[in-house]
Amino acid sequence: MPDIIQLLPDHVANQIAAGEVVQRPASIVKELLENAIDADASKIELIVRDAGKNLIQVVDDGKGMSETDARMAFERHATSKIRGTDDIFRISTKGFRGEALASIAAVSQVELKTKQKDTAVGTNIYIEGGVFQFQDPVQTADGSNFLVKNLFYNVPARRKFLKNNNIEFRHVIDEFQRVALAHENIEFSLFHDDEPVFRLRKGSQMQRIVDIFGRKLQPQLIPIKEDIMWCKLHGFVAKPEGAKKTRGEQFLFVNGRFFKSPYFNKAVQEAFEGLLLPGYLPTFFLFLELDPEKIDVNIHPQKTEVKFEDEHLIFALIRSTIKRSLGIYNVAPSLDFEKDPQLDEIMHTPFPSKGNSVSIKMPEIVVDKDYNPFLEEKEVKQVEIQNLAEMYHQNIAAEPSKINLFEDEDFDEDLMRLPNGYWLFNKGDRTLMLDLGRMHRLVVSENTTSVKKGSINSHSLLFSLEYHMNEIEKNKYKSIKKYLPELGFDMKIAHENVLRIDTVPEGLKETQVMKFLEDLFEILEYKTEEEFMQYYQNQWSKMQSKSRFDFIYKKDAEQLIKDFTALGFPEFLPNGKRCFYEVPFNDFKNKF
Repeated sequence: MPDIIQLLPDHVANQIAAGEVVQRPASIVKELLENAIDADASKIELIVRDAGKNLIQVVDDGKGMSETDARMAFERHATSKIRGTDDIFRISTKGFRGEALASIAAVSQVELKTKQKDTAVGTNIYIEGGVFQFQDPVQTADGSNFLVKNLFYNVPARRKFLKNNNIEFRHVIDEFQRVALAHENIEFSLFHDDEPVFRLRKGSQMQRIVDIFGRKLQPQLIPIKEDIMWCKLHGFVAKPEGAKKTRGEQFLFVNGRFFKSPYFNKAVQEAFEGLLLPGYLPTFFLFLELDPEKIDVNIHPQKTEVKFEDEHLIFALIRSTIKRSLGIYNVAPSLDFEKDPQLDEIMHTPFPSKGNSVSIKMPEIVVDKDYNPFLEEKEVKQVEIQNLAEMYHQNIAAEPSKINLFEDEDFDEDLMRLPNGYWLFNKGDRTLMLDLGRMHRLVVSENTTSVKKGSINSHSLLFSLEYHMNEIEKNKYKSIKKYLPELGFDMKIAHENVLRIDTVPEGLKETQVMKFLEDLFEILEYKTEEEFMQYYQNQWSKMQSKSRFDFIYKKDAEQLIKDFTALGFPEFLPNGKRCFYEVPFNDFKNKF
């Protein structure tokens, strides 16, 4: 039999290797930004077109490369970071395996212009589909200028799996943020289709977080800091009101490298135990610094997973440090033992021995002999009983509500609210118990149908509202703004990142607008434009829905019954649950 095992051609091997490194445009953004940081750049500019599908350009003012190094950089497994096996366990730079540039060049058209500071001219290299085309001297600025064009042009099967521009650009922003957050001492810029998205100045970690996520986050940030012999932890967590329903703003870094860890996320979650509403996740930006030999960053192709030698100790460090900071900033209860000088003295006294006795003075307890807790409780209950009596007499004195449930009949109905939130009303010789929450759900569902048809009414606000967007929200707004007029909104960007709202749909209160927009931007995460309407309708329904306990006043109940009557007064919801129930008063006769 003939031999069947053979070596793959270089261009095929490179394309296969590219599958690990280059999954989408954001993968290239990550590799090129990290290369610029390793080159000691102080200023990095990222330019993308069509979400990176047609162009990704990274310009830095770093060390640059020599003519030989520029050519060698595109060879597989060529790296300046590793000389021996032991170096793998002492990695302090971003890229080190020497696969990125070769993989990128295998599935795109790459041009590199680079120059070292002590040379008169630089070098220009052009590679297409992994095939070297030319290398010439060129006049260029110090540093490096990478251009990656027409991603996957030679692998159409891979290109068709890319998502639309909104989704791909959101991934680009993710990678840009992760790199920028870890290097606040570097100036970063991001342009998309010639429009500026981020211009990040050098500054503190707090400034970098605020510049990326918006100034409305700044008052919520609580500093985190702990420095022990083998590990340093610093960063910020947001107060409970800054929590999100998605995992958007949760960042972990080790030695300046972003990584993902459900285990450490759980440590943060436990630190917030009892402080967050169900389903909400804390916002945090945490930075770990420890000996590179204590971690392994080479267990994942994208290096987003890290193996720690002392994982359980770091878990405890994160949880306890955050808990302490929450207590210091009065977000959670905290015990401060240092406030008791006697206890502090005991804590610093050597353990007593036979020849060293320590006298401990018992704390004095002062008791108010005249205090009577039962008297206070009695007074409170008297006030409560008095309030209940007044409410009862007001209900008795109120005239029964006069409403006509059906146009072809003319009956007067008595309407009364029960303590359990249900309502009773008489219809001729029938008495019905209403679940106004379920009835309201059907009415809202009908209004949502009008949203689908684009026939929703709107009303102008007396005073315009302003919503301060961060750059991510601004990008999301641009992707959905064409839908907003038909949904009853009139809003536009007034200046910089301020969104001015002049008109809102009927049924949306002014006090709900900001929260509605915030939730809308949040649920749009990684969603296509076509899915937007469905998510909008779901969010609208949640915002408008009420429970039976929300209906306290008769006028609100009357209006809902009128709206419900217009639907034909259906007895059941689509899921089979009852909207009302006839009270069998005839059965009560046997009880007396």
